[in-house]
Amino acid sequence: MTDSRAEEPPLREVIFQRMDELTPAERKVARTLLARYPAAGLESTAALAAAAGTSKPTVLRLLARLGFGGYPDFQERLRAEVTRSMSASPLSRARAHRAAPSDDSVFLRAVQQRSRLVTRLQDTVPPGEIERAVSLLAGRPKHVVISGGYFSRLIARTLAMQLDQLIPNVDYADEPLGADVGKYLRAGRDSVVIVFDLRRHELAAKEVVAMAKSYGASVILITDESLSPSAEEADIVLPVAVDGIPFDSLAALLVLTESLVAAVFDGAGDAAIERMADWERSVHIHRAFRASGPAGNAAAPHQRQKEG
Repeated sequence: MTDSRAEEPPLREVIFQRMDELTPAERKVARTLLARYPAAGLESTAALAAAAGTSKPTVLRLLARLGFGGYPDFQERLRAEVTRSMSASPLSRARAHRAAPSDDSVFLRAVQQRSRLVTRLQDTVPPGEIERAVSLLAGRPKHVVISGGYFSRLIARTLAMQLDQLIPNVDYADEPLGADVGKYLRAGRDSVVIVFDLRRHELAAKEVVAMAKSYGASVILITDESLSPSAEEADIVLPVAVDGIPFDSLAALLVLTESLVAAVFDGAGDAAIERMADWERSVHIHRAFRASGPAGNAAAPHQRQKEG
């Protein structure tokens, strides 16, 4: 006899897909569930409500919106899901991956896997969340500060460099709790803080988010599907799929970042064009292969010989 529940989508995915339908209070509960998944859902309704900073009726309204008759029904499905997931160890999954037959090369399998991660962005990122993020950034905030984690700082820096050419007052903080802490200390009510925190989640990210919130800044968290613990305090949460072998993939993260920049460019309108024009007028990039000098004059013969 087959387990009919095995055919049901994971509750995490159900919550992600319904995020845009939730009220602000219900969204707090949903984020708490995702940030501490599945443990938060196995606690009492009072504990879940307290962790989310809401009330027991709000928790029950969320569950009703998700199609559950009550908290016991929700917990029964969650326990069944946990039991199924525990039956497959990381080693067994790794062996299954190695043993899976394929007509493609290892390289092509890796490409296909990462392509699927990018495709899943439309499922993992709630449209309402991305719209709120774009609205904040395109609304010319007083200050924007961006920081990342061990690997994600590469994408965080790219985001900062690109946004800086569209909107003013963008800072990248490589050491948010060290040499760059002053950038966060300047954050206020008209500021936006963007924090990247992927698994394995870092304590520094949670401390940075808490600090930014204490100064009144709006926080955009970019994280993986399991959700950083910082999701409980963030104003906007943008989750991406990062599953990869042997390391987590940044493919979907990069596409999310570039797509966010494209949307901010569109939302900022003429102001973004003017900002880019200022960059073009102010930043001069001299390339060695150019045959003309700084003033547009022809290079000296000995210079042309060296360049050739």
